[in-house]
Amino acid sequence: MNYFISGIGTNVGKTIVSAILTEALHADYWKPIQSGTIDGRDSETVKSLISNVISNIYPEIYLLKEPLSPHFAAKIEGIEIELEKIQLPKKNNPSINTTSVEVKNRIIIEGAGGLLVPISKCKYVIDIAEKSDCEVILVISNYLGCINHSLLSINYLLENHFKIKALVFNGEFAPEVKQVIIEYSPHIATIEIPTLKEVSREYVLEVARTIKDKYFKLEQYN
Repeated sequence: MNYFISGIGTNVGKTIVSAILTEALHADYWKPIQSGTIDGRDSETVKSLISNVISNIYPEIYLLKEPLSPHFAAKIEGIEIELEKIQLPKKNNPSINTTSVEVKNRIIIEGAGGLLVPISKCKYVIDIAEKSDCEVILVISNYLGCINHSLLSINYLLENHFKIKALVFNGEFAPEVKQVIIEYSPHIATIEIPTLKEVSREYVLEVARTIKDKYFKLEQYN
């Protein structure tokens, strides 16, 4: 099963969490829609932060310059994002140049922003998860309003029959904040990721090993 990484909002740490999970599971990584390429690409960030040689980093389907909602960034460039074109990656078969084979590694798919960020008319980021038949990992960070945003996101996923693999508490939280979120959905697994001392390959590897041992013991790398 592939995992779709979404968040309760923008700048909650989805890319760092994606890098940690990619490293922990020796999974592949893919961000199908990237806006804000003038500030860099998240796929490049993930590539720079993982240590294993098993993970593949797949190219984006849509690269948009402006750091805006994908539908708006696409409109500026005269592009319409088509959900139908967002297909799970295939990789080249090294023995046959003209064919491709299905990817066998688990794929960490990173969304853009939160669940209901629009990508085109009446289409939203979370539709990629549904189309790709993924379990959702919801990243939560601690800020004023995070409880409301978390509960709204969880409720939307449950009401629309998405399977939630885990809630990721990214960084430090007041116990009272975390308790409210967990009590709202006590059946959903939680993962705690500490605030990284620095964003580096070494710290990502250190946290990834802890995450693997604590939360993904029974999962295979491939």
